[in-house]
Amino acid sequence: MVFKVENPDYEVSPYTGMTRKHWLDAGRYLLEGIFGNLTSIDDPIVMPRKETKVTYPHLDAPESQQQIERKAEIFEGLTRSFFIASVMIKNEPDIEICGIRLRDYYKKHILRACTREDEIYVGNYEDMQKLAGGTDSFRCFQQTVESCALVIGLHACREQVWMSYTKEERDCIASLLSSFAHANTVPQNWRLFNMLDLAFLHQEGYKIDKEIMVDHAQAILNYTVGDGWYRDGQSFDYYSCWAFNLYAPIWNNWYGYENEPYLARRFEECSNQLMKTYPDFFDRDGYTNMWGRSSIYRNGATSPLAANFLLQNPTADPGNARRIASGSLLQFLTRDDFLYRGVPTLGFYDQFTPLVQGYSCAESPLWLGKAFLCLELPPEHPFWTAVENNGTWEKLGADEVKETTLDGPALCYTNHASNGETILRSGKIYKSASDIHGIWNYGKLNYNTKYPWEATPFEKTENDSQKDSVKEVCEAQQYLLFDIGAEQPSRGNMTFWCGERDGVLYRRQFFNGCLEVEQHWFQAINLADFPVARGIMRVDKMRLIRRPITITLGSYGFPDNPGPDGKGTRIIRREETLPDGSLAQSIILIGYDHTGLQRQMAMTCYRGWSKMDVIHSEGTNPDSKDSIVIYAAMRSHKQYGSAQPYLLISQVITAEVSQPNTDECVFTEEELFPIREILYEDAPQTGAYGTTTICLKNGNRKKINFEGIEASF
Repeated sequence: MVFKVENPDYEVSPYTGMTRKHWLDAGRYLLEGIFGNLTSIDDPIVMPRKETKVTYPHLDAPESQQQIERKAEIFEGLTRSFFIASVMIKNEPDIEICGIRLRDYYKKHILRACTREDEIYVGNYEDMQKLAGGTDSFRCFQQTVESCALVIGLHACREQVWMSYTKEERDCIASLLSSFAHANTVPQNWRLFNMLDLAFLHQEGYKIDKEIMVDHAQAILNYTVGDGWYRDGQSFDYYSCWAFNLYAPIWNNWYGYENEPYLARRFEECSNQLMKTYPDFFDRDGYTNMWGRSSIYRNGATSPLAANFLLQNPTADPGNARRIASGSLLQFLTRDDFLYRGVPTLGFYDQFTPLVQGYSCAESPLWLGKAFLCLELPPEHPFWTAVENNGTWEKLGADEVKETTLDGPALCYTNHASNGETILRSGKIYKSASDIHGIWNYGKLNYNTKYPWEATPFEKTENDSQKDSVKEVCEAQQYLLFDIGAEQPSRGNMTFWCGERDGVLYRRQFFNGCLEVEQHWFQAINLADFPVARGIMRVDKMRLIRRPITITLGSYGFPDNPGPDGKGTRIIRREETLPDGSLAQSIILIGYDHTGLQRQMAMTCYRGWSKMDVIHSEGTNPDSKDSIVIYAAMRSHKQYGSAQPYLLISQVITAEVSQPNTDECVFTEEELFPIREILYEDAPQTGAYGTTTICLKNGNRKKINFEGIEASF
């Protein structure tokens, strides 16, 4: 059964109807699903597992490794569910879920997890090293992550749980926390886990090593890149938000303001910088974009909005922050495929293995419980009392687009008033050519809040014997390059940011790139794109040396669900001839999402492409069992030089249709074919050099010139 907002309050929350009471209802809803899998108060929170090949405990691992993973899973289930349970206990001390009083359950299981003699003891750092077969000083364990979740929960319901222990029991728990707090950690967002463990212990009167604390904190500050974003290892993703910009404000309160005022001030500045632009990362409905690793954490991405109010001088808009947090919560809780036996799936909506990492277990999605830490804010706080507002979306004109470009984290995102979508483009990506999952997570050309990224589509076939022989044709929102003599196509695994110039975003992408081997830099493409009212237009330039090749480009994955008439997606083809005699082609899809809302998508290709088609796929889209991807293809024949244009010009646009049962294309001819003329500066009119001007029918002009973009790495 999906979550429903009972008795919505549209006076204080005109967009979602959700108040603080409804957030408490949502917390109870999730906890009932979790505790419904327990047979008694003695059971640890180890949940049913729908996926067994990627996530841990890994069934084919050696027994010693499985022991390590089983301990980690027990701790992960306990502490991540505690994100939600702790604030529920704080607000309703005697709350019962499925006949179990929560504070009794967590008091019992937290102590058991920290007691060596207990069968569900999760191990301190030294014990885990021994279990791993040595004393490798560089070894890290999942318990470091979960110990931080534990102290956040203990702080939230301090009076109800932590202070109910005897001193000896608190000392037992503190001993395990201290072992991970002072031990080795991973040199990126993990440092914050150690910092909060240390800060909690310090608050509670335990001795800590303050030099270790400062070392972690100064390193965290050095990860900043501007606009409130932090570099998390090699990549940028939501960890900058649900880790750095959640934990740092908590640390400020627990330790920083009093003991390290300079660092605390800088962390506060970073949070406030993020608040200037982060609300526009979400779409008109408050939806979170599926992007980066750990997307199973879903609406945990909204947690820094509430965390900003933990600071001494917050700058977030409380009405907008709550609107986004509630909208993203409803994005998931109102889906009938979100839960598996009461627990969030290892996916974005339903189970979707292509986005899952091996460091996750069945309980890992409960990281989304961070969003519920807003319930630490009291009922009278402006986060709860301010009237919901929709920020940027209330200010945009009917077909207006707002673009935000952040050079530090290399992120550009656009808010499209005509369809309510937010589209993200990123540009500091380096993944191994063999890491196809990482390329999906980070290397797509665009990420759309309403069209979560699609894995490699394979043409559906009814004959199982034929499935092994089906070959790749395209990738959604990625170029796929089929090189002569190569067994497998090449993907853009390296993307370099070149910045925005005159309203055009420039990037470079290399196929099967490798920094260590120069010959792997040969096949590349220069990327140039800009927003139109309903989507993004691309004017990309090939920079190939090995030919002949075939290159394809896909649209977003489109959910292929039965409509009211029981039929699937309708496919329409259109053409238009430009003044220079070249042909523009467009394919339009008219179909329905899981709610029955009609969606339409169109991909249009101009000079440079040789054909367009669609591929019907199954099991590659996180939003729907069946899906369709529109794609364009081009074949280049000569090794050097060609009469064929260098530029590949295309666009993808989308629309929601409120009128039911319509079968008509809602896009105007000008939207489908927005280009009036293409002006080339080079004599052969190929876009090989100089400035190419895209003259749009609405009177706008975009000048594309790739010279100088190599200045950025």
